[in-house]
Amino acid sequence: MTIFKEKVDEEYLTIAETKEILEGLELERVDDEREMRYELARAIEHVNRFAELDVEDSRELVDALLELEKVNEKTAYKIADLKPLDRDELRAVYAQERYSLSGDELDEVLNVVKQYV
Repeated sequence: MTIFKEKVDEEYLTIAETKEILEGLELERVDDEREMRYELARAIEHVNRFAELDVEDSRELVDALLELEKVNEKTAYKIADLKPLDRDELRAVYAQERYSLSGDELDEVLNVVKQYV
């Protein structure tokens, strides 16, 4: 017999938002004197290393990216987390999509990202 878990809800978060949530979990664990699981400790270490923007700036970046025509929600969050600085890095983000962006469209996205880097 196989047991499947049902996906109840899905929400995209930036690394900065994730860091804020994990910091709350970390404080809760320390206050209760409970040991953190390995996965949680590694996740906290990861977000501490890679979260460069604060929560407000990361949300503003996602909102600015969503205003562009060729950027959907999933891609906007991915771009906000990776903050690509050149066309090749940005093309890697779009590698799994069924379409590719022209040079002008890539530059338009990169100009938005450069405002927040």
